[in-house]
Amino acid sequence: MTVTRELFRRHPDNPLLSATDWPYPVNAVFNPAAAVVGGETVVLARVEALTGISHLTVARSTNGSDGWVVEPAPFLAAAEHVETERWGFEDPRVVWIEELGRWVITCTSYGPSGPAVYLATTRDFRAVERHGIVRQPEDKNAALLPERIGGKWILFHRPVTAFGGSRGEILLSRSVDLQNWSTPERVLQPRRGAWWDSLRIGIGPPPLRTEQGWLIIYHGVKETVAGSIYRVGLALVDLDEPTRVLGRALNWVFGPLAPYERQGDVPNTVFPCGLVHLPESGEVRLYYGAADTSICLATAHVDELLAAIARF
Repeated sequence: MTVTRELFRRHPDNPLLSATDWPYPVNAVFNPAAAVVGGETVVLARVEALTGISHLTVARSTNGSDGWVVEPAPFLAAAEHVETERWGFEDPRVVWIEELGRWVITCTSYGPSGPAVYLATTRDFRAVERHGIVRQPEDKNAALLPERIGGKWILFHRPVTAFGGSRGEILLSRSVDLQNWSTPERVLQPRRGAWWDSLRIGIGPPPLRTEQGWLIIYHGVKETVAGSIYRVGLALVDLDEPTRVLGRALNWVFGPLAPYERQGDVPNTVFPCGLVHLPESGEVRLYYGAADTSICLATAHVDELLAAIARF
């Protein structure tokens, strides 16, 4: 009998994209958002330039795994003389908002005051509308739900405040206009002790709506004598009250085991930001950064993920 410790299966062509695939010189490409637009898979990649400052660039594929066409210029980069963007943009997530008829991008804008949650929108990933910072420093790892709950938008994020603590937990805030947000409310915390997600956690792609609840894919970090290890975990929250956690997987379900995940600018790291769900088959395609160096793909079935969550 074959015993597996992971629910996600790596694509045989991993890494799908790396710095050598870019039409201009860069250090690394990683931590991509993902969407399906007009039958094409679009990834919005974090691209670290040779300066060390990151911007976001679009790549497209007809099948989501090969034949990628990378845009020749950045999609979202720091604007000149804007202090809050001085050190670029990082780690995007995207979600289709039917009410707005647009894709909403949440990412990290990095400036001298620290990382902040930034919001932008697009119809087709060819033109972008900037809306600016919606959560002040220090805050990051933000993802939106695709619909209002109780008349309000829900933003999962990770502020570092006296209220939220500095251990790195997942909180949410509510808004009627996507600009002004309520005081953060707790959702998930790191587990204390020797757990795989004991140092800090953060939201991965935007949560996926299922009949059982919102499926949350998150990254968890454990500190070891050899450094940090970034792995992937699962949780489920209530459809109508997403601060109510229905369950959480005990084990990590995907971790840095392949050489391209264990070796790179940040070794031993898998960092998911993009998700494509195929309702007809139930397949979940997880686009992730490997070792902060390349873009990779792993797949699972949504029923497998839900079955792995221990219910409270």
